[in-house]
Amino acid sequence: MCGLAGFLKTGALSADDIHRDLPRMAGALQHRGPDDEGLWHDAAAGIALAHRRLSIIDLSALGHQPMTSATGRFTIAYNGEIYNYRELRAQLLARGHVFRGSSDTEVLLAAMEAWGVAAAIERAWGMFALALWDREVRTLYLARDRFGEKPLYFGECGEALLFGSELKALRQHAAWRDEIDRDALAMMMQRDSIPAPYSIFRNVRKVMPGSIVAVRVRDGALRWEEHRYWQPERIFEEASRAEPRLSPQESLDLIEAALHRAVERQMLADVPLGAFLSGGTDSSLVVAMMQKLASAPVKTFSIGFLEPQFDESIYARAVARHLGTDHTEYIVTPGDCLEVIPKLPRIYDEPFADPSQIPTYLVCRLARSKVTVALSGDGGDELFGGYGRYANALSNWASVQRMPEALRTHGAALAEKLPAKLLGWAARPALSRRGQASRAVPERVKHRLRQWRARDQREFYHLGLMRWGAALPVLGATLREPPMSGVPPRGADDLKQIMHLDTSDYLPNDILVKVDRAAMAVSLETRVPLLDVEVAQCAWRIPSAVLMHDGRGKWVLRRLLERHLPRHLVERPKKGFAVPIAQWLRGDLRAWAQELLEPGRLRRESFLDARIVQERWLQHVQGRADWSQQLWNVLMFQAWLDEWRGAPRSARRTYEPERACM
Repeated sequence: MCGLAGFLKTGALSADDIHRDLPRMAGALQHRGPDDEGLWHDAAAGIALAHRRLSIIDLSALGHQPMTSATGRFTIAYNGEIYNYRELRAQLLARGHVFRGSSDTEVLLAAMEAWGVAAAIERAWGMFALALWDREVRTLYLARDRFGEKPLYFGECGEALLFGSELKALRQHAAWRDEIDRDALAMMMQRDSIPAPYSIFRNVRKVMPGSIVAVRVRDGALRWEEHRYWQPERIFEEASRAEPRLSPQESLDLIEAALHRAVERQMLADVPLGAFLSGGTDSSLVVAMMQKLASAPVKTFSIGFLEPQFDESIYARAVARHLGTDHTEYIVTPGDCLEVIPKLPRIYDEPFADPSQIPTYLVCRLARSKVTVALSGDGGDELFGGYGRYANALSNWASVQRMPEALRTHGAALAEKLPAKLLGWAARPALSRRGQASRAVPERVKHRLRQWRARDQREFYHLGLMRWGAALPVLGATLREPPMSGVPPRGADDLKQIMHLDTSDYLPNDILVKVDRAAMAVSLETRVPLLDVEVAQCAWRIPSAVLMHDGRGKWVLRRLLERHLPRHLVERPKKGFAVPIAQWLRGDLRAWAQELLEPGRLRRESFLDARIVQERWLQHVQGRADWSQQLWNVLMFQAWLDEWRGAPRSARRTYEPERACM
């Protein structure tokens, strides 16, 4: 795991490019690679690459980057791990290739010389982002792995194309210019994060997962084109057509074999390795397989909370004891939580508002105290139908479909025009039985009514995830949709449609961003065996009826886990990695939030509608509604704005908890 940066200019590089800007860009990524720094440039060609190394495989100088291929044609700055590099190496040795070292970087370069850039990337199973200069055709290639585990930004600034693992690296170049993209901000407010290919800045994009961007200088201008080498919807479509259909037992055996091979591949490292262990199904299964493969107790890490409704440490402790791991646990204090929050804008680099970013950072920091690599259980919900919201969405859509389409469409349009008081009065009895606060009733009802207009299950599910609905607080914004979320797989049933949506959108833009930035902030490499290519392809072959064999999701993983753990440690309520943001905003974080949400400030900045934000804030702090997630999204933008615009540190409040925040 490393960090990369660089730039391609329409003309030759200047002395400032080489001696000032390039080192600064590398320095901004030191946390991603504290072990080594490499700088490379071809001044006449206008290309420069920078690399920060976190040494994992081949710790010697033979793994130094940027690395040039044996013929001198390719030079690469690469971040990630190719898990099948030994198999690729064996194939290349059979073709007569001679290797100097044992790094996967050298294997990747040799593969590109042997098979071409796109073909080599398609053969590589792993997590990666890379910048590759092809001297022969004077082309820069930027590429990301299939699921988007590793980040890569790029943007045109004047005569330079800047690129890097994080925005903070691009900002170090003298050509950097930025303008906040209000449409991207609107997406973040609705969905907690900014989806690829967008970024918070108009002139900066993210390379899409499973894509290669080719950049060339033509007629004195930068030209680029993007090619997707891997598309999850095609795998879903192939799985939907596969015959014969897998039985429950066949599904279990298929996934067990594939996951065993994936875990074995991902345990390869020349540095200390461990795993996150929450006590949930996914992480427990990964750890169980690791322990089966290991010759010594696996190092596992979990954090606990003071409030029982958020604490899973007792389950993690029981799983660790049963499997015999070397377990480290830390009970988070109120001070720990509040100490992390001011760091979030710097860690995530653009507005990001999944509140579980706080415990994720804390468990990464804990793991880094003993290991350099940690395996996680992420991806299980998206690939195996594990989210509870899936069953709810399927059931609710079935109910909505019982109404004629014209009736529900026109009825929704009419009801949305009703005064809020009347709408609230009509719906209050039903929603109050579900525990909804009275002042939130009109907005909750409008949210449900918007879902009535959905044309299919996928759109119904997508609309249900939106945070703000029609009351979006971003001024001057138009809500757009990312390309990958708009490509439904043909032939897939309703469950597979919404699983594909989360695999293409929520997983790469929220879950994987959250883990990557938190881990790399403390120089920890994370690996995700459930997102192994083979595991994913096998998972999508499993029929929906098997995924929800007992009416609950993730049946296959739960049954597999029973081969390693007693049933009482497998069948328990799912809690997730939640934190009590609602309580904090009414207590320990109230002063911090109130300062960031001050109406006069919002009006001066002119990004957010002060009236809407203030209305939600007052309803929340007075206990009349729970708008904690919507407010957290606003607060993360406001805190990021302070950080990015360089508000004096003395002006940024530090917080001492007056009482327990968890």
